[in-house]
Amino acid sequence: MATSVYDAVVVGAGSVGMPTAMYLAEKGLKVLCVDQFASAGQGSNKAAIGGVRATHSSPAKIRLCLDSLKTFSTWKEAHGFDIGWRQGGYAFVAYGHGEATTLKELLIVQKRAGLDIDWYGKDALLGFVPGLDAEGLLGGTFSPGDGSASPMLSACAFHKRAVELGVECRFNERVTSVMRRKGTVVGVRTDKGGYATPCVVNAAGPWARSLAQSGGLDVPVNPDCHEAGITEPAQRFLEPMIVDIRRTPGAANYYFYQAHSGQVIFCITPEPSMIGTDRRETSEFLPMVARRMVGLMPKLANLKVRRTWRGLYPMTPDGSPVVGRSATLEGYIDAVGMCGQGYMLGPGVGALVSRMVTKTLTDGDEGILHELRPGREFAGVEKLK
Repeated sequence: MATSVYDAVVVGAGSVGMPTAMYLAEKGLKVLCVDQFASAGQGSNKAAIGGVRATHSSPAKIRLCLDSLKTFSTWKEAHGFDIGWRQGGYAFVAYGHGEATTLKELLIVQKRAGLDIDWYGKDALLGFVPGLDAEGLLGGTFSPGDGSASPMLSACAFHKRAVELGVECRFNERVTSVMRRKGTVVGVRTDKGGYATPCVVNAAGPWARSLAQSGGLDVPVNPDCHEAGITEPAQRFLEPMIVDIRRTPGAANYYFYQAHSGQVIFCITPEPSMIGTDRRETSEFLPMVARRMVGLMPKLANLKVRRTWRGLYPMTPDGSPVVGRSATLEGYIDAVGMCGQGYMLGPGVGALVSRMVTKTLTDGDEGILHELRPGREFAGVEKLK
């Protein structure tokens, strides 16, 4: 075991791990962040498309993402680092009465959790998104506070800030086990050595389950493959992220937006799920998503796709994260199972974990931790997962 002792070791330097390390260091802790890849954000983070929304159906996720939005929207002002933040909002469209009913019913939960969102009829929604196909459009919800940023620039920014605060990062190093003694965390072992600590935060994304099992625990996180793509840049014509929740053969929903740099970035949710770690692109993805996108917004037909890629969504059975302390291993904390939303949840989760470790929880934290607790039954599925 190495002689250096850390107040906390964060496993994973991605969308959740790096903000967590940063916020822990902000509170004065000596922090080590270990990642199997060559630099920050090189796991699932670099496959993210960059959307940041608090528009969820889970109160805990709404509140965490509202915190994240504060971080993203003020980052340049606070730290002088441009992360490509653009506050264009999110628009969920409805062309059928089923989708319209679902979106309207969710407004009760969303507004109660503090989200600025409302239902807009056809004409009003077309005012926000003029290029939508008007035929059959019933309306949709729009949340103006949501937006987007660059996952690569954000990973760099969070890493830079973490190092400034004293976080030690070890890359190209894989944690092989969580070390325990008499039911308490005492450190981690890696393929290059070991580090003593009384606190381990599992932020390992798609690899979270194997890390938990190395410490004699388990967490129901399984990787699910999703594909995304990006077009050539175009003159600005689209402000919000557009989400279409209609189901079609092979897919549950899809979403797209125009990034700060002009490209349209898009993703689709496959149905059935594609469980596994194969990150090779498929030939089915682009024709499937292109038909739906062009049908919804005809002007997209003129854009050329530059590339596609595939990333891993760390999924849980109910579509919500697992955040909290282990009931059987003192000093072990899960910050896992973000279900493809780690980028938008990351700063909010990281700040929450830092309050857990330093015992500075706020009034609203207990409700979030109860909803996302590791020992829950995982019943039901979040409607906007």
